[in-house]
Amino acid sequence: MDHEFTITVRRILSENFGELGSDVYAESELLRYLNIKTKSANRGSKSRGSFANLYAIYVLVEDYIARGFHASDGYNDAEGAVFTALFKRQRELPFGQKLQNHALNHRLNEEFRKYFPDCEYIPIIRNDNRYWVNEHLLKLEFAGADLNIAEPVIEIIDAYVGAKKDAFEKFIQFCERARTLSEGEVVDFITGLVEPTVDARIFEIVSYSVLKYYYHNKIIFWGFERDDLAEERLALFKTGRTNANDGGIDFVMKPLGRFFQVTETVDVNKYFLDIDKIEKFPITFVIKSSESPEELSQRIREQAERQYAVNAVVEKYMDCIEEIINVPLLLERFLEASANGLLVEILEEIIRQSKVEFNYEEGLDIAEEIVDGVAQEVADTE
Repeated sequence: MDHEFTITVRRILSENFGELGSDVYAESELLRYLNIKTKSANRGSKSRGSFANLYAIYVLVEDYIARGFHASDGYNDAEGAVFTALFKRQRELPFGQKLQNHALNHRLNEEFRKYFPDCEYIPIIRNDNRYWVNEHLLKLEFAGADLNIAEPVIEIIDAYVGAKKDAFEKFIQFCERARTLSEGEVVDFITGLVEPTVDARIFEIVSYSVLKYYYHNKIIFWGFERDDLAEERLALFKTGRTNANDGGIDFVMKPLGRFFQVTETVDVNKYFLDIDKIEKFPITFVIKSSESPEELSQRIREQAERQYAVNAVVEKYMDCIEEIINVPLLLERFLEASANGLLVEILEEIIRQSKVEFNYEEGLDIAEEIVDGVAQEVADTE
């Protein structure tokens, strides 16, 4: 499978192995796996990045090189790397600050097997708290010569990370130029951030920003005594890292205690797992889909009926789906919040959350400048 970044992969192999570069690529499952995982490199900031599994490979190969085994034998007798050191190193890498431990422990090996079921090797070997990269995937033999791809592996991942950093910097710079946009152009810009091809993290960020300010003007009256009710605005809070696969619920609403989960799949197992997390408490799903809520609900029900033989079980789960918010409904709520004068606040929230999510530390003061510029532009058009 060739894509735009494949040119970079092949260039790096050619620089390291000359005319053998193409043969090395064809022979190596690990290099072809890297090619699969780097296809989003040149698709801009809004395409999904892939860091967890790549960084699991990266830190183990980096350790392998640091101990000189790319140029000598003896790795089969070497003591494995300690998990805490590998995990710490992962989080030091760009975009890696909030990575979980899943890739090192099982996800990389599982996905590698999915792509290469006939390969007799898996990338990570683990024994208790010690980890090794599978050297069989790093050593190749051509025309009687032994080749080691450890250094090109590091170069390929570095090049991919560099491309993604460049894309995110351009995304932030584009946001900065929002100070020159009209109100309508800002609306178009934000609308474009919920397209089906958008990175799941950006979709979650935009969903949160839009819904936070959509509910901002909603007021409820509540209390413990009928004649002593409090007036309070609905407030939406993020409960964890965006798209972190940490088992958490994405947003919670105060004071109603309403739960929201953002997803881009229509897999009944994922939905019911989220419902089980909160002991079958009602939950609202924000789904990156243009299908109607009714169509999405029907698809979930049909999957559930195929999987569960008891109607009562299906109904119990379906009753827990409080609301489905699809892309068109999210856009409706965005336009309503914008019409209520909250466009600048939504843009500010998107910029703030994007910088936190993508660990963008350069120019952290530009958010205020962007918002001031757009606020002035909106005021000028009124």
